[in-house]
Amino acid sequence: MSGWPGRPRRPRPVRVPRLVRSLAVRLLSVAVLIAGLLAAPSAYAASGPATLQFPPGFLWGVSTSGFQSEGYFPDSNWTRYADRRANGVTDPYGNSVDFRHRYPSDLKLAKGLGVNVFRTSIEWARVEPRKGYRDPKALAYYDDLIRRIKANGMRPMLTLDHWVYPGWVADQGAWDNPRTQDDWLRNARFVVDRYKDQGVIWITFNEASAYIYKELTTRPMDLGQMLEMRDALLKTHRAAYDMIHKVDPGAPVSSNVAYGTAINGIFDAALFNDAADKLDFIGIDYYYGANLQNFTAVYAITGEFWKIDPEPEGLYYVLKNYQRRLPHLPVYVVESGMPTDDGKPRKDGYTRSDHLRDHIYWIQRAMADGVKMMGYNYWSLTDNYEWGSYRPRFGLYTVDALTDPTLERRPTDAVPTYRSIIANRGVRSGYVPVRKPGWCSIEDPVATCLGTTPTPPAAYRAPA
Repeated sequence: MSGWPGRPRRPRPVRVPRLVRSLAVRLLSVAVLIAGLLAAPSAYAASGPATLQFPPGFLWGVSTSGFQSEGYFPDSNWTRYADRRANGVTDPYGNSVDFRHRYPSDLKLAKGLGVNVFRTSIEWARVEPRKGYRDPKALAYYDDLIRRIKANGMRPMLTLDHWVYPGWVADQGAWDNPRTQDDWLRNARFVVDRYKDQGVIWITFNEASAYIYKELTTRPMDLGQMLEMRDALLKTHRAAYDMIHKVDPGAPVSSNVAYGTAINGIFDAALFNDAADKLDFIGIDYYYGANLQNFTAVYAITGEFWKIDPEPEGLYYVLKNYQRRLPHLPVYVVESGMPTDDGKPRKDGYTRSDHLRDHIYWIQRAMADGVKMMGYNYWSLTDNYEWGSYRPRFGLYTVDALTDPTLERRPTDAVPTYRSIIANRGVRSGYVPVRKPGWCSIEDPVATCLGTTPTPPAAYRAPA
């Protein structure tokens, strides 16, 4: 966008050449690693039980988002990106997995897992498709959705912004325009006021760093616009935190941070670093890590997430490190999961069940070493539209969105596994992870490169 009414045009900053950006990222990654080797304290305690059972009342959940799963979506930045096949968009959106009409049965599937939290987003584009007009049908849908979440014994975790905004916001300049901050807060206050006093856990912005990156690559934006968006998200989150506590006193509020391995410092700078005083819990999304034996996390750049070799033990270090930074706050894994390539088994035999158990094991190790865990959400209940493609399959229930007109929900092997983990409050005592820890983890170089890693289980079993 070149400008908007009432604001003078400004010169566009010069775009940074791709090669320069690539070299800068590589140099920063090396710097982060060296800094970690020199300064990072050990993540491991020398004593304590190997694992600790999850406490009664622990929050077990599943995560999803409105745009990615609802279908029948109104005009928005992301329907436009999908229509014009923006950078990274390979599949048409269609109607995704039609959560908009299938939510009663999907909530039954979630209830059958034994979860007590259901996370989704209240989509601004659906609630206010035209500025100043709130769609009564959309409100009736969200009213019933939240009523049914609670009726199925689950607590709503509601995200106010999961990277999607109305088309009219895009037309006024999106986050380039300071008016968007006021419009966003006006809508947020309406939503919070409507669903206050219902035990909601509020998320303001989902993964601010990834939000900015997606806008940078699909919109696209230049460096100046990216920095403007970063400042706008930070200011808006801080204002939203205060507003929510006034409108819905006692409701916990956070903004979940995406963990980003070697460049995690950049990810944290998007919002987390300057919003630590406006968080009621540390929300972490963990999908992959890296170590000197495993640099496959680079496939996240290309969107080929199924090619990444998981690093379950990295979650332990991530939890410990964030807890050390904010020791007064509890920690919630807001998203964690494993993609497969269009639903096909991984070539190494590592299953969704293996992945789930291994990550839960390392969370239990972190709890045993002092991390104050509040909750864990699996991403996601069903497969959905992964920001331009249906190929990455994250669902506990798989759905062939492009080829199956019935959109049948078919359980994966992780459904009984998650049900068992919840019922037994963790993996069994003596569980041996399938995935053996790698050497010299980016998540904590001192602990893993210099010989202060934990005593591992006696043996690691190979995938079946």
